[in-house]
Amino acid sequence: MDISKILVPISGTQEDAETIRMACDFAEASDASICAVYVIEVERSLPLNASLEEQCTKGEEILSRAELIAHEYGYEIDTCLLQARETGPAIVTEASEGRADLIVMGAGYRYRLGIFDISATTSYVLRQAPCPVVLYRPAAPSRV
Repeated sequence: MDISKILVPISGTQEDAETIRMACDFAEASDASICAVYVIEVERSLPLNASLEEQCTKGEEILSRAELIAHEYGYEIDTCLLQARETGPAIVTEASEGRADLIVMGAGYRYRLGIFDISATTSYVLRQAPCPVVLYRPAAPSRV
């Protein structure tokens, strides 16, 4: 697979570090660039370009951590802070418009009604992405 650009959606979770590391491994093997993206979901009652200082500050901090993690692996990455109504479509649009060749994203471990479940965002990206998607799911937590 010819990879020149990797998109890494991040959300401020523990999975971010591993997804950045995985993206760095893929990028090193193919000399690709990496773009980490954080999406701020804007409530429908607000205009899409509403000034959301608190969320923007949080997003910038999360993107800065992603840059530090990539730097530990010897990579410089681009970052992008987006405002959208829903995260899944924003990721797919960014992958399409940015001509990403690969999306590397985390799939947190969550249970719904006692069954492992993926988020609506992850499900949307898996169904609609214009390129291959690699998911990182951490080891199952011990259930005592």
